[in-house]
Amino acid sequence: MSGTGTNHPTSNPTPTHNATPTPDATPTPDATPTPMPTPSVIVVGSGPTGLLLAGDLAAAGVPVTLIEKRPHGISNLSRAFGVHARTLEQFDARGLADRLLATGSTLTHLRLFRRLTLDLSTLPSRFPFLLITPQYEVERLLEARARELGVEFHFDTEAVALRQDADGVDLDTRGPDGTVVTRRAAYVVGADGHRSAVRRAVGLPFPGVSVIRSMFLADVRLAERPEGVLTVNGEGDSFAMIVSFGDGWYRVMGWNRRHEVPDDTPLDLAEVKAVARRALGTDYGMHDARWLSRFHSDERQAPEYRVGRVFLAGDAAHVHSPAGGQGMNTGLQDAANLGWKLAAAVHGRAPEGLLDTYQAERHPVGRAVLRSSGGLVRLARAQNPALRAVRTLVTAVLHASRPARTKVLAQIAGIGHAYPAPRGAHRLTGTRVPDVALAGGRLHEALRGGRFVLITPEPYDGGGAPAERLAVERWASAGRRTTVLVRPDGYVAWAADSAGPGETEAALAAHVC
Repeated sequence: MSGTGTNHPTSNPTPTHNATPTPDATPTPDATPTPMPTPSVIVVGSGPTGLLLAGDLAAAGVPVTLIEKRPHGISNLSRAFGVHARTLEQFDARGLADRLLATGSTLTHLRLFRRLTLDLSTLPSRFPFLLITPQYEVERLLEARARELGVEFHFDTEAVALRQDADGVDLDTRGPDGTVVTRRAAYVVGADGHRSAVRRAVGLPFPGVSVIRSMFLADVRLAERPEGVLTVNGEGDSFAMIVSFGDGWYRVMGWNRRHEVPDDTPLDLAEVKAVARRALGTDYGMHDARWLSRFHSDERQAPEYRVGRVFLAGDAAHVHSPAGGQGMNTGLQDAANLGWKLAAAVHGRAPEGLLDTYQAERHPVGRAVLRSSGGLVRLARAQNPALRAVRTLVTAVLHASRPARTKVLAQIAGIGHAYPAPRGAHRLTGTRVPDVALAGGRLHEALRGGRFVLITPEPYDGGGAPAERLAVERWASAGRRTTVLVRPDGYVAWAADSAGPGETEAALAAHVC
């Protein structure tokens, strides 16, 4: 089992990641009401999800304010450390993939259940691998982009309450001096983690269970270098994983089934080394721990990702077990889905019901990731004979069936998810479009700028759609006859096997916004 993300860490000392929810807070008597210009968007939370979303909105010309409870300064202690193929495709569509690739190492094989290895190099993507890079590198890149695009940052500022009406949202925020300021925006997005203040402020529950009650994280140096980028194994009641950050530091994650303790129980390096020796046969000479943390891994999902003009994304909407490293990646896909839709709404161009598609498309994906990652971790920890038998069967099926392996890989990498399509729609509608070759370059290059891309077999003038909202490209191969309209997030909005100008113009009028 490979995990590249965690949730609910508590360290010694405890790093602060999320806003503490206080939705019933009211402004102090000397509060300064500061109505913010609308239309605009406030994003709460400067993790990867919030940063990508804020940057996308700013790139689309939307005024964006980003609120973060933490003081400024991206910590070198991070939770997630793996970026999957679909996320790299989204970064490529923003001109960021090459810069992110330079920060880490690639992994082409994932090991599950000690007996099964999945070959990522078979993925139908320009990025057939898992990029191992710490979350802080993702945040550093996305923050730089957001700043370049004009996002207004307010660190050391906590969201404490909100109210919404038909025209906008009033968000009360408490700054470092304790003063409460009311900021108004057309929309608010809570990307403020599993303890989301925004989620609580709109009254949404966060049902679920703890999958693993006691895990640990440690960032250490090693006297002996492991053979690969990722080393993982389980033995008896112990599990350990070691991944290289590429700069001399290594992340260790593990658990000891016989020593399940509360998150705030002190953790020392001796315990980490003991678990590693049992699970891996060696502790590789671990020393100089810069971070030691316990956490419990939950499976939780909000029933709704939207309440009026307030949206949830990332860990505020869903948290998963670390199996497969899908947590951060799923949140980044939430942001990619929501950004262009919110921009269209702010600019008054959104078709009726467009914002509702965020819930319809992303909630099922969050549920699927929750189930798949939870299934992986349960099978990996299986102790009773029934679950062990299931694990043996799953392993045998995946060994024997290439289609089954392909499906599992696609789900883990994020490229296997598709969105619901209207009845009678073309078979491609709602599916991800890979980085196909076009007469003028690649699809991901054409998507840069947050535009729709119309791919046609014959020349077409775009039907009068503005160039900043629609790029018209032709297939590189003369044999392809399908006309495809690709959304800014890289999924098919509309397609036809043989479309005349009138049908194409009608599709553009219905979808391009």
